[in-house]
Amino acid sequence: MSHNLNIDKLDIQIMSEMSRNAGISYAELGKKLFISGGTIHVRMKKLQNMGIIKGTKLSVDLRMLGYEITAFIGIFTEKNSVYEHIVKQLLKIPGVVRLNSTTGVYSMIAELVCKNNTALRDILHAVQQVKGIDRTDTLISLDESFSRSIELEL
Repeated sequence: MSHNLNIDKLDIQIMSEMSRNAGISYAELGKKLFISGGTIHVRMKKLQNMGIIKGTKLSVDLRMLGYEITAFIGIFTEKNSVYEHIVKQLLKIPGVVRLNSTTGVYSMIAELVCKNNTALRDILHAVQQVKGIDRTDTLISLDESFSRSIELEL
């Protein structure tokens, strides 16, 4: 952690609790941490303004809504100079939900979510049409064993 960040133990506790349950009210969280809900509000605003907290996300069970397939695409690029172009193009493909630049075999790894094999085929086709992508490698997730936030420490 950068030493010039103006955060303390209370900020870490707030972020830890909110990471576990973003739906908790500031009043409830205040009771749990023995401070006022107003203090939680002020601290959250400070952390947002600092760019540490980038918003809150609703956790949706996509399988219950018919999104049966999660896949990861290893992307080989023609050259590193096309990276920004590829990012902009992949951002336009709705099924692509995450993109990471990586070390190792692939230049990038994209995560995608879709309803069925037809949708998967269409997304893969769209990805492979992006200028600058040399080839791809697709891995289909059979099951997500767990997903969690990291335990924060001061």
